Amino acid sequence: MVKIKIDNREAEVPPGSNIIDVAEQLGIEIPTLCYLKGYEPSTSCQVCTVKDRRTGRLIPACGTKVADGMEIDCETDEVFNVRRTALELLLSEHVGDCRAPCDFACPAHMDIPLMLQQISDEELRSAIMTVKEDIALPAILGRVCPKPCEKGCRRKGADSPVAICDLKRYVADMDLATDDPYLPPCKPDSGKRVAVVGSGPSGLAGAYYLRRAGHACTFVEKNEQLGGRLRTEESEEDLPRDVLDAEIKQIVRLGVDLRMQTAVTSKEQLDALREEFDAVLLAIGKTTPEKVELLGLRAAKKGIDVDKETYSTNRRGVFAVGNLLRGKGMVVRSAADGKEAACIIDQFLAGKRILSLGYEFSSRIGRVESGEIDEFLAGSITAELAVPDFGTNYDQNDAGEQSDRCFDCTCSSHGNCKLEYWSEFYGANPNRYPRERRAYEVIGRESSVFFEPGKCIKCELCIKIAEKASEPLGLTFVGRGFDVLVSVPFDGQMDDALSKVAADCVAACPTAALSFAEKRRGPTAVVQLDIPVGAEEAAQVPNAP
Repeated sequence: MVKIKIDNREAEVPPGSNIIDVAEQLGIEIPTLCYLKGYEPSTSCQVCTVKDRRTGRLIPACGTKVADGMEIDCETDEVFNVRRTALELLLSEHVGDCRAPCDFACPAHMDIPLMLQQISDEELRSAIMTVKEDIALPAILGRVCPKPCEKGCRRKGADSPVAICDLKRYVADMDLATDDPYLPPCKPDSGKRVAVVGSGPSGLAGAYYLRRAGHACTFVEKNEQLGGRLRTEESEEDLPRDVLDAEIKQIVRLGVDLRMQTAVTSKEQLDALREEFDAVLLAIGKTTPEKVELLGLRAAKKGIDVDKETYSTNRRGVFAVGNLLRGKGMVVRSAADGKEAACIIDQFLAGKRILSLGYEFSSRIGRVESGEIDEFLAGSITAELAVPDFGTNYDQNDAGEQSDRCFDCTCSSHGNCKLEYWSEFYGANPNRYPRERRAYEVIGRESSVFFEPGKCIKCELCIKIAEKASEPLGLTFVGRGFDVLVSVPFDGQMDDALSKVAADCVAACPTAALSFAEKRRGPTAVVQLDIPVGAEEAAQVPNAP
């Protein structure tokens, strides 16, 4: 037997064991992309790098056999930085979107492609669940939002963007017209209470997400009716009051208490609220520095001074959102503020160290050329469709056809991809090593398995799996140098190459370069990987070693 230490934890293992397998026995997770137990390691990704303390060498954990007396470090700053660099080098060649461009453009970051897919499948209940996961006021925003998501829609490079905002409105209106409009589940009562001062878009959204987190909420509103600037600044034509009232009613139905005709204009009034409640969320809209100072808070040029990452004011337990911060802004931006602040307040109420929502990794293809647009068009309806007027002829058939124009740019493995997970964990910057990217391409559209060469890191796993299963055709490398690609021999089809082990190859692919042709059928799962021992702090602040 061989004695070895990994991060000062001892193990006695048989000779010939790999470091990565011993670490697993000790409960230490070492990241890897190209390693799969039962197959000869290729050591190509270098993400599993560790340090041999005795020699000072950096070595791949997947391909290094243990030696007696070996001492391995997995979680030093040096190892952290080497792993991050390895990921960034892989990302420099990666041609794929983790999340769709429309998702990025939407301040609320709703899963737009999933909503469109559900509309196409006539699953409107699922669609409203998807929408209300990230947008508390879809019927309202479907009418007054300036549609930043459509500015980001890649389809506009072919003809015109998908009518995302109108489709969101369609889903919300259809839901409100039912006898049982969708109410999201709320977590068990936390025993904590939050005062939400103001009930415009940011206050409404804040209360919605705080209730969902299990916290008791009370609207403290100076007017006789809830709605804030949605009621005072939007016209009846743009935002019918029955729609506004119906959507507000849904939020109140979550269990929000009301304290109407109660203005908060002084430090004494804010002090009283802070004494009564565990936290206060200020969502009172545009104001002046002088009025902010009357509350005993620090003012900024456009309103109130807050930590831009956490919405925290200089008063502990008091947070501020919406136009109170910026003077003027899109309704959807204010609603997104409320959602984000609710997540921050949830941390505060749980007694956790308040962390910004911070770094969320996503690879992006960026600008695409006309030839690449043709690749996207190949997977959707190619005809441009006129957007019908609401209230006349916008029915499920129209909505379905409009939804089918979506390119479904979100990666099929978003939320369940090793490259994405570890890149976020290590704070990898996909633009650290810029280079001319290869063209976006999909091989095998005529097969049940797609191959996207731009996502492939040449880990060989699919080749090895096919070879071990004695696939008659299988896969192989073709080309030289940087032009090496995984390919089907003799110009064969993917279905012929992977007639036995297609599912195994798709499951093993660490970057979603291989995927099945069908679209996603539900919310993205979260990849379940254990955080390496000793890396908790790095996980909280991924962009710091």
